[in-house]
Amino acid sequence: MNYKLPFLIILLLALGFTACKKNNDAPSAEDTLAANLNVVNTTTDTLNYYLNGSRVNTTSSLYPFGSSGYVGVKIGEQNYQFKRLGNADVLFNLPLALDTNKSYSLYVSGRSAEQSFTSLDTIASDSLSRVKIRFVNASPDAGNLDVSFNDTLKFSVRPYKSISVFLPVTVGEKHIKVFKSGTTTAISDTTRTFTASRVYTLFAKGSLTGTGGAKFGTGLVVNR
Repeated sequence: MNYKLPFLIILLLALGFTACKKNNDAPSAEDTLAANLNVVNTTTDTLNYYLNGSRVNTTSSLYPFGSSGYVGVKIGEQNYQFKRLGNADVLFNLPLALDTNKSYSLYVSGRSAEQSFTSLDTIASDSLSRVKIRFVNASPDAGNLDVSFNDTLKFSVRPYKSISVFLPVTVGEKHIKVFKSGTTTAISDTTRTFTASRVYTLFAKGSLTGTGGAKFGTGLVVNR
C-alpha cells in the first residue's frame, strides 16, 4: 500500500492550521499595555501629535492653551512627532519613555523638543469642600514665579519647567495673581472659579515681551 499520499495530505493540513493560527494570534501582552498621556499646549500654535505616522489626538486638534485629556498610548520608549495644524512638516520629534498603567502630562511650551517637559501625575480628589491645584511654570522667559490666591501665597519661587505638588484649596471664586519672585507688582491678575472635588493644573504661559495671544498669562487644565 502506498502511504505517501495520505501522509502528504496530513502534513499539508497541519502546515495550513499552523499558518492560520499565526495569522490569528492575539496581541502580545506588551502590545496591550498602555500609559495615559495628557498633552497640554501652552503655545499659540494649534498642534497635532503622531506616533509611527498615526495621529494620536484623533478627537480634536490641540488648540492654544488647551489639552488632549488623558489618552492611552504605548508604553516604553516611543518617538512622537508634533505638527502644526494644516502643515505636513514635523515641527519637532520628542522621545518619551512611559510606564504601564501610569498617567503623565506633557507640556509643550515652544516649537522644539527642548521646550517640552513631562510630569508623572498621581491624582486624587479631595473632600466636597475643597479642590486640589498645582502650578506649572511653562513660560520660557518669565523666570521664577510666585502665585497668590486671594492675597495668600500658594506657590513660591517656581522656575521654568517646574511642576508643584497638588495643594488643597477651598472651592469657589479665587483672585489669582502671578508675580516675578521677590516683586510686588502682578504680571498676571485673573479670577477663576473652582468646583468641589475637582483636580486642576494652573499653568503660566506666553512671554513677558509677547503681544496678543503670545503675551504672558495663565491657563487652567482640569485633570479630574
